[in-house]
Amino acid sequence: MTTITDIMRTSAVIPVLVIDDAATARPLAEALVAGGLKVLEVTLRTPAALEAIAEMKKVPGAIVGAGTVVNPDQFKQAVDAGAEFIVSPGLTERLAKPIIASGVPFLPGIANAADIMIGLDLGLTNFKFFPAEANGGLKALKALAAPFYQCSFCPTGGITETSAPEWLSFKPVLCVGGSWVTPKGATMGEVEAIARAASGLRG
Repeated sequence: MTTITDIMRTSAVIPVLVIDDAATARPLAEALVAGGLKVLEVTLRTPAALEAIAEMKKVPGAIVGAGTVVNPDQFKQAVDAGAEFIVSPGLTERLAKPIIASGVPFLPGIANAADIMIGLDLGLTNFKFFPAEANGGLKALKALAAPFYQCSFCPTGGITETSAPEWLSFKPVLCVGGSWVTPKGATMGEVEAIARAASGLRG
């Protein structure tokens, strides 16, 4: 099975998607994949999210995961919808243990050293640093990453096309999460162009 490390290394940017209408999901996934962003995180923040995951899974090359997963029931629903990886905003043992036991790639959110230590106790070394900018930005992550040298990160929250390259230049950062790649009102052609620019940010 693909690991979360493999998924994080696939694209420099993981689009964080809030989808209100499942009918838009497949065309959106097609545009993002065509632009070079294959890893797609559909947040479970809307009633359409689970159907959107199933629709995006139909797009060749798309690696579709569920984000904003906060409890085991949501995890099961996401996997039943076809989610290939799970992202959570925080880390609890109640959520983590069934995901780890299932073997589904898991990217839990962390904000401090205690969170990382809980993750390490569970055998995890890949984390989402969230909310990245509100938690002190790159300076804070560099301070956290120093004692936890074995860990890799996907900073998410407040990151922009302008700030992403600086984050990506820090070795423990394998990718960043961003919502800027799907601006409101953008055409699919515009989304593809933004995705293409984002996919080249790692250099």
